[in-house]
Amino acid sequence: MSDPALTPDSEHRGMVRWLPTWAVPFALLARFDRPIGWWLLFWPCAWGVALAGGAVSHWRVILAMLIGAIAMRGAGCVYNDIVDRDLDRQVARTRARPLASGAVSLKAAWIWLGLLCLVGLGVLLMLTPFAALVAVASVAPVAAYPFMKRITWWPQLWLGLVFSWGALVGGAVVEGALTPSILLLYAGSIAWVVGYDTIYALQDVEDDALVGVRSTARRMGRHVRGGVALFYAAALILWGAAVWQVRPSGIALLALLPMAVHLAAQVAGLKPADGADALARFRSNRFAGLLAFLAFLVVGSSVA
Repeated sequence: MSDPALTPDSEHRGMVRWLPTWAVPFALLARFDRPIGWWLLFWPCAWGVALAGGAVSHWRVILAMLIGAIAMRGAGCVYNDIVDRDLDRQVARTRARPLASGAVSLKAAWIWLGLLCLVGLGVLLMLTPFAALVAVASVAPVAAYPFMKRITWWPQLWLGLVFSWGALVGGAVVEGALTPSILLLYAGSIAWVVGYDTIYALQDVEDDALVGVRSTARRMGRHVRGGVALFYAAALILWGAAVWQVRPSGIALLALLPMAVHLAAQVAGLKPADGADALARFRSNRFAGLLAFLAFLVVGSSVA
């Protein structure tokens, strides 16, 4: 089959060619062609488990969280596109999305959203009761997120609240409570999300200005590199405080050094006016998430 209408940042164009024609728009609606989103949703989940010392004993939970991240990130994208379908038609990068282009009907999108949520429910039932309660508490902020770009210059901050929630769930699975280390981990993840999503938003600055969509990239303007650096620095400080809660040692803090170097390189080489560069640096946070996981694995395992 020929290429379907794909957004410019689709990664796995080959994947959609393997699907039946009728399934392609639904795969694109859930962003299955762009795995970076579910990696970024998954990593905080794994961090919470690892920092709490449960990476080995709770490996099945980590695997379940990966499946849940894929499904719920897909569900979030479907819901976001339902809410944003009119705005998406006005932005060059998003007007080819299945709902905006008419490839998927609104009714079919709602049904697809329900099916993805059923997968998420299956994962939820595998958690401890307290962790499941923490996970369910994320529903309200998730539902509110698509509207934030209309009412605040800081929708990336709200995305941070949502995309970092897994750190609370992962920690709750192992600890049975929201400990200070897990809360600090969560706060650091929020700052990380603001940083990388500001980089992502650089691709749409001009179109966003035309249609009135707000973002931290627009708000920071020519100071965007410094703004991203500030949020990345805050993330590292908060993660360092989280590590210190678990193991108060300068050596333990060195575990975060590879992540610090990676984030510094992102900022140092960032070209705000180059959309392709912004996309590449945004995607590099998949590897950044792995570096952070290894750091928290080392620290959590040393005291487990």
